[in-house]
Amino acid sequence: MRVEKEREQAFLALVKEYRRLIYKVCYLYAKDEEHLKDLHQEVLVNLWQGFGSFKGDAKISSWIYRVSLNTCISFHRKHDKITDTLPLENLFGLVSEEDEKAAYLREMYQLISQLNRLEKAIIMLWLDERSYEEIAEITGLSRNNIASKLKRIKEKLNVLANQ
Repeated sequence: MRVEKEREQAFLALVKEYRRLIYKVCYLYAKDEEHLKDLHQEVLVNLWQGFGSFKGDAKISSWIYRVSLNTCISFHRKHDKITDTLPLENLFGLVSEEDEKAAYLREMYQLISQLNRLEKAIIMLWLDERSYEEIAEITGLSRNNIASKLKRIKEKLNVLANQ
């Protein structure tokens, strides 16, 4: 009983520490607020189920990213073919319209929202300053594949920005 309580407390501490990361991944794939709640719940369930078997072979944040991304993508495959997602400019409550940085971030998030699911995941990880190796580990792609995909994603975002 005590071991289970300690495991539960450790899990809750982990979820608290990485709540922004989990929320961000769910937000990228949500079509509305209710869908966001469903995705978040599904991610937490999958994290809990895998928590006991996490061996520490990878960084805990990489494991959380991988579980969160796989959960969100699998959720879409099972439940619907969603193409519209929540507007990314609302991610983390960007507020001041006068703030030049906020305006830039809103535009960037709007452009990212036009990417497909895998592209969103890759660019999000890159923007979070993950190494190519970490992105490869999280997505299950090779490092070279990540490098070429990132190049194409950046080019695609550039084209979208110039339209």
